[in-house]
Amino acid sequence: MKSKVLILCTGNSCRSHMAEGILRAAAGDLFEVYSAGSNPKGHVHPLAIEVLKEIGIDASGHKSEHLDQYLDTGINTVITVCGNADQACPTFPGKINRYHWGFEDPPNAVRDGETELDAFHRIRDQIKLVFEAYAASYREAKG
Repeated sequence: MKSKVLILCTGNSCRSHMAEGILRAAAGDLFEVYSAGSNPKGHVHPLAIEVLKEIGIDASGHKSEHLDQYLDTGINTVITVCGNADQACPTFPGKINRYHWGFEDPPNAVRDGETELDAFHRIRDQIKLVFEAYAASYREAKG
């Protein structure tokens, strides 16, 4: 039986979807991966979909959902990817693993000389590094 992982962000429009797609691609054989938000925006940012597509991940079917719908679904691990979601994260029933790996919000993280797309690439690559390492260490621990 696969472990269920929920990735949380405030708006569930960028970071959590990038993490969901990357973790599913890296370890979909080990995890059922979902994402949600404490205050979902109701849409997935088009640039999040675009930068995932560039690395072979199709997120076009992702939806922006509220975390409440996952409270009683047997989630084993909750990973927050922004500080606001970490603060707003409710207590999930049962024994769960909880991690917080914060990333900048791409639309608000544009640096001097960068485009918004550049910011999405940079943050996607950071998320990819962390979530692929998580998948590899989990796989190694499972033997």
